[in-house]
This record gives sequence, C-alpha cells and structure tokens, in this order.
Amino acid sequence: MSERDLLGYGGVWPDFAWPNGARLAVSVVVNFEEGAEMQVGDGDARSEAMGEVVSVVPAGKRDQGQEQIFGYGMRAGLWRMLGALDETGIGSTFFFCGRAVERLPQLAGEVTARGHEAAVHGWRWRPHADYDNAQDEAADLDACVSVIREATGATPVGFFCRGGESPWTRDLLAQRGFLYTSNGFDDDLPYWDHAPSRPLLVVPYALDSNDMKFFHPNGFVRAQEMVDYVTDALDVLEAEAARGLPRLLNIGFHLRICGRPARFAAFRDILWLLAARRERLWIASRAEIARAFARAVPAVAEATTAEVTPLRPQSRPLVR
Repeated sequence: MSERDLLGYGGVWPDFAWPNGARLAVSVVVNFEEGAEMQVGDGDARSEAMGEVVSVVPAGKRDQGQEQIFGYGMRAGLWRMLGALDETGIGSTFFFCGRAVERLPQLAGEVTARGHEAAVHGWRWRPHADYDNAQDEAADLDACVSVIREATGATPVGFFCRGGESPWTRDLLAQRGFLYTSNGFDDDLPYWDHAPSRPLLVVPYALDSNDMKFFHPNGFVRAQEMVDYVTDALDVLEAEAARGLPRLLNIGFHLRICGRPARFAAFRDILWLLAARRERLWIASRAEIARAFARAVPAVAEATTAEVTPLRPQSRPLVR
C-alpha cells in the first residue's frame, strides 16, 4: 500500500493571517502551454486529443486542426486576458511550459513585464509521472528554468506539471532551490513536504475552479456557470475565514479556453468579482503566498502538519 497523507492538518489549522490581515488568499493562475502540447507536426508519435472537440485525425497523422485550436490561445487569447488583468489590477501567476516560451519568448517577456509571476509548467505539457528516470526529468527542468530566465529576466521559484509528479520531482525541485510545488489537490492551505532532501512547500492547486472544466462533459457550458461556481467557493471560504480559519482559493485559466470570446466572459467577470471583494481578500501570486506562509508557518524538522501553531477546530458549523 502506498504512503498517502490523508490526515493533513487533522482539523487543526495553523493560526495566522495573510500579510494584509485577511484570512482568505486568492491565487489566479493562467496556463501558458500552447506550443508545448504533443503534436505529430512537432515530431511526437501522437497529437493531443483534448480540445474543443475530440480529434478525429488518425493517430500518427499531423493534426493541423488541433494545432490551430492551441494556436488561438497565443495569437488572440493571451492579449484579451492580459487586458482584463490590467483593467482590474489583478496580479497572477503564469504557469510557463518551456517549449512554449522557447517558441514565443517575446510573449513570455510581455507577461512578466506586466507584473505577473513566472512559474515552471514543465518543458512540455505532459505529466512528469511519464519520466522513466530522474536524469531526463532534471534536464527538462533545467532547460525550462533557463529559457524562462532568458525570456523574462526572472528565475522561477514555483512548479506545476500536468497530471502528476514523478517519484523524483520534489527532490529535483528541492535540490534546485525551488520555493514551492503546486502539484497538490488535497488541501485549502499550503503545507510542508519533509520527504525531499530539504523541506519543500506545497501550495495546492485546484481543478474544480478551473476553466478546464469547459472541456469536460461534467463541467461548465456557459461562462456564467464558472462565475457562479467561483462565487460559491468564495462565499464558503469567506465564511470560514470570518470564523478565523486561514484559507486559500485557487482559480485556473487557459489561454485557448477562456481566451475565446464566449468563455472570456467568465475570466472577465471573475476578475471583477475578486476586485469588488479586494478589501477582504489577499489576491497574490503563488510565490507571494508561499513566502507569506513560510514566514507564518516555518518548516519544522520532522514536524507533522498538525503540530505547528494550531488553531482550535470550530465547534459550530463553519457555514450556515
């Protein structure tokens, strides 16, 4: 049986506030991965199947339709979404795939010039669980950091890959001085992983409050559905925060998904929703969130997550 931490904080959360005094932090993430997906035209054995429709091009044949669906994100979606971020004054984290940055360094540079964080999203848009050995994964991590640094002038301190990590990913990140990984879907707060060669912070991400749900049959159809979903998440977490519980909400977007006009309404309206509640939230990049948490809840050797600065569980329901 695998070793899985299903306990987490055990209902006893660390007692702290985010830097502006709020108890609820919000992270807006935009994925910059178009041009790094699997494509036969780029020499891969198959092309990415997930898109606006399921690809009907035979395996092993170049799928120019899928290439163009992805291409829309860079050609049109990016500019629409950057404009909305500018208008609302919302800072975000961009998950950069190295191959995408290599192809369009000027766009990556534009993103960070507007004040957004650059984080590593793998060299390709693929699960790191696919790697057969640590050496190949390390080479791709190093290449990704290098190309991001060259394009943006910034050295990324955060990581997230599609799917799941390999058995070596977190050790490789720790060895390279990364501040955090976001391959965690299992909590509403960051937490320390003491398994790597040095403690590594996990800043959890979310796939439910994420526009990828537009591409899933059990997900969103109309833009308002995502807005309503995020509103519900905010309401629940704000109620918990009002009871003194620190929390983190993650909202994820993709250039080719919410960059499209009809779905862009979800991105735009969620940003304005956050802006309207700005006084009672801490909207920050993932690096800012990681650093704030590390100051408030330092890594303790051999500590479990339920052992540091506990906050008593509430005896009443958190949300009424």
